[in-house]
Order: sequence, then structure tokens, then C-alpha cells
Amino acid sequence: MSYLSINKLPQLRQHPNLVVPEASLFDLPEKVLQFGTGVLLRGLPDYLIDKANRQGVFNGRIVVVKSTDSGDSAAFDEQDGLYTLCVRGIENNELVEENIICSAISRVLSAKSQWEAILECAKNPELQIILSNTTEVGIQLVQDDISDTPPTSFPGKLLAFLYARFKAFGGSQESGLVIVPTELIPDNGTKLESIVIELAHRNGLESGFFDWLESANHFCNSLVDRIVPGKPDADTCQALYDELGYEDKLLTLSEVFRLWAIEGDEHVKQVLSFATTDDGIFIEPDINLFRELKLRLLNGTHTLSCGLAYLAGYDTVISAMQDEIMASFIGNLMLAELGLAIPYPMDDKRPQRFGMQVIDRFRNPHLNHQWLSITLNYTSKMKMRNVATLLRYYEIFDCVPQYFSLGFAAYLYFMKPVAKEGFVYFGERNGVPYPIQDEKAEYFYQKWQQYDTAELVEKVLQDKTLWDTDLSLLPGFTQSIIDNLENMLENGVKQSLESFFLRHPSQVAETNEIL
Repeated sequence: MSYLSINKLPQLRQHPNLVVPEASLFDLPEKVLQFGTGVLLRGLPDYLIDKANRQGVFNGRIVVVKSTDSGDSAAFDEQDGLYTLCVRGIENNELVEENIICSAISRVLSAKSQWEAILECAKNPELQIILSNTTEVGIQLVQDDISDTPPTSFPGKLLAFLYARFKAFGGSQESGLVIVPTELIPDNGTKLESIVIELAHRNGLESGFFDWLESANHFCNSLVDRIVPGKPDADTCQALYDELGYEDKLLTLSEVFRLWAIEGDEHVKQVLSFATTDDGIFIEPDINLFRELKLRLLNGTHTLSCGLAYLAGYDTVISAMQDEIMASFIGNLMLAELGLAIPYPMDDKRPQRFGMQVIDRFRNPHLNHQWLSITLNYTSKMKMRNVATLLRYYEIFDCVPQYFSLGFAAYLYFMKPVAKEGFVYFGERNGVPYPIQDEKAEYFYQKWQQYDTAELVEKVLQDKTLWDTDLSLLPGFTQSIIDNLENMLENGVKQSLESFFLRHPSQVAETNEIL
């Protein structure tokens, strides 16, 4: 069986379950320079640009810069920049399985060995966009000399490229670029711009360059969200190869859900014309709304569900979603409590729409997300993701959010260490130990040793060093958690979950209708 290549495409165009690029797409000009070769870029921005090209909208290809020494770009060369994206999951209650040969990447250049060729791209008048995903540590200020071949850091490389473009076009306004980092840090565009400006000062660049940098170029904050596990296991790969009729060293799996929120004005919208071809791309003046939706609904639900689901016997998110009661808990928590109290102004329907998409993601049978991994740094996640929502819920409704209370009680139960080995504390589920990977494990070990259940709950909720506020002052919250926690300790978590729904039967019905 041969590998994917341009020469292989003519015989694949009759394949019934495969999207194959037309020959004309390979003649499109290079409009994008991309720092990074990782699966997230291939599974989201590159896929979206490829989709637009197939619809005749953006009509541009991507030059990829391999920024680090790790990994090997040989597969891109051998496969003419082609790779297969296998999209698997659930969307609007429908199972989705798509196989797409993406052709947006024109070539991959190594920063280490082909830096002059990369700088040559700065002279391309068709170039409009720079993308990046160099991991969170990539956007850092380090002392860098842009005359090095190449500079050490990603911001240094970016500055060197921008300076080469400034010189190539004499600082014309038309030569400016739209720069969209996708690294998962808040205000990534703003931070990257400030580092580039500081490095320009340190490198003694002329004042005209600063004027051009700030007036002609647009650094955009962005938020990306798509689970892209990358290449599947050997058995799954072989099954896909047999189905598709070729091998692919770059074959990539991704979920259906995609979100790319970009902060920008009308000029940015015009340049990023591919955004019009997919409803997962948003270009708006303020993207904090999307950050809040993701933080409060997806991440917040994960945090309030992970301890409960794990202690109830479910190892993965999909296994929990296949149980009617656990799925009802997750749906009600997200849609009937968290979604009603997001501490950010937005249309009432937006949390519901986003929440339904999150539920589809949780139900994806192709993802194997472990609840235990979600408990990592449990306490800090609980504070960051859920405390503001809890306070907002009380402002609106002035009563206990029952699902939140049950999830919080399960968090306290999960944080009950029964053993210690070295510096690691362990809890216990059905007689089997599990690691408590939390910086507050010692804190909870001491609390569980010193106090009975009611006192422990009061002490933890009162602790402003944990929550920046006294949660015990919320009417009824302390007693609700005490009741839930004592029930779990006495009867077991799964039985407590079942009895919880006996007290809230209407909620189960409502969630089943939603799901």
C-alpha cells in the first residue's frame, strides 16, 4: 500500500467516504506563514483554511515554519504537504465521520537550516497572515538578536521576519500583516505584540519600523478549542489505511467541535475571509465571552463532575455519559445552574447553545478522556472555574444550586487522603488507591485528621486562602454540602447520586428531553 501524495489523488477522487482536493488548489498563492507543525494547527486553522479554499473563498496556501529541533518534517515533504484529517464525533445528536485530505500546506521550512528561505517569504506581496502555536512557553521575552540565523525565540524569529518585510516593501501600509497566535494563554496577541516591540527596542531598530509595526500590522488575541488527539493507535491506523486505500504518516484524528474566536475589526475580517465558511470561527471586537463560556461551562462542568463521576465508578467521560443518571447530573449542572449564572453579560440563549455543543463533545465515543486526569490541580481549578459562577448564582437566585453542591461535596470526598507514599497522598475508591495530584493534598490530609465531617466542611468553606471569599456565608450552602458529603460517606457515592435524583425527579426528565 502506497503513501499519500499528489500523484495518488486522481485514483482517490472516486472514493465515496473521502474528500479529495482538486488539482487547481495546488496552484493557489502562499498567503499564510505559520510557526508550528503540531496537530492542533493541522486540525483547526489549517483545516479551516483548507475548507475555505475548497469553497473558492480564501484561495491561499500556508508556508509552515518548523521552529524547533524536535520532530521531523520529512513526512510533509514525502507527502507533498498533504495529510488526512479524520473527524469523529457527535454534532446535533448526529454521529459524524468525515475523512478529508487537506491540501492547504504548500511546504514546510526548517528555521534551523532554511532561515534565509523563510526570510525570503517576507518579500511575497500575496502574504497576508501569520499564525502560530509554539506552546505556551513560546510567547516569552528572552534576550534575542534578530541578526542570528535564526534568532532563538519565536518572538525573535517573528520580529526578524517582520523587519525583513518592512525593508522589502519600504514600510508601506499595504504590506502589514494580520498576526494571530493560537497559544493557550489569555491575551496572546497583546502579549506577543508587547514582546516584539520590546525586542525591537533592544535590537535598536529605527523609529520608522516602530511606526509601521504598530500602524500597519494587527496582532489579534485568539482562543482555540478543538480536541485533536493526533495519530491514533496502530490498529486504528491500519483500519483507516485499509478503508482509505493508502497510508499516511501525518494522519490526524479530531473531534467535530471547533472554535476559533479572534479579536479583530473589519480589516481583520476582510483579511481572514476564510472565517465566512465555517460557523466555528468568530471574529469580534471582544472574545472574552467565548473564554467565559469555555471556562464556566466546559471546564467548570468537568471540575464539578470529575470527583463525583470517578468515585461513582466511571473512569472516562464517555462511560459517565452512557449512564442515564450521571449524564442527567452533568446536563442539569451545566444547563440549569452554571449556564444561568455565568458572570459575564451575554445573550441568554448563548450558554444553552454552547452547553449543548459541550454535551455532544462529552458524548463523543471516539474520545477516551480520563476523569482522574481532570482531577489534576483540583482545588485551584475549582476556585478559578466555579467560585465566581457560584457567587453569581446566589446574586440571581439567592438559593443553593443543588447540582453544584453535590459536585462540591464529591470534591471534598475525593480530597480525603487515606495514605501517603513519599510526597504523594492517596485516596481510595472501592478499596483501590488513587493519587491526589493537588498542591493542597497535605492541607486536606490535616483537615480530615482534625475534624468531623460537618466541621471540615465549615473550615474549608470559610478559608479565604482557598477561595478569596467566605463561602460559608452563602445561605444554606454549608448545610447542603454537609448533607451530601455525609450521605456519600455513609452510603457510597453511586447510591448517593441515585438518591439525589429521587429528590429531584423532574430534573432528570428535563435533562433527558434536552439530551
